[in-house]
Amino acid sequence: MDDLTARVRAFAEERDWQQFHTPKNLAMALAGEVGELIAEFQWLTPEQSAAVMSDPDAGGRVRAEIGDVMIYLTRLADVLGVDLVETALTKLEDSARRYPIEQARGSAAKR
Repeated sequence: MDDLTARVRAFAEERDWQQFHTPKNLAMALAGEVGELIAEFQWLTPEQSAAVMSDPDAGGRVRAEIGDVMIYLTRLADVLGVDLVETALTKLEDSARRYPIEQARGSAAKR
């Protein structure tokens, strides 16, 4: 993760894009890329969506959009000083407490 963060930061610095990489702009760009990822699944059946990566064209587009999402999320976290791995692990621990296996198994109900 550190290597990816450093490479994304260097990419922005080499192009003098830090001036544009405000948290607001990065969050908006991230939302746009998530929208593009969602569009790849929009009219697919559940079965088609599960098999999307087996189609070379559709799978390539999904892979590219996931890459864009990851890059913008990585850059946003870097600008804000957030450790993505630590934050995700903390959130996972919180979710484990909120959704104990014995109560949550097989249920999509939110708590």
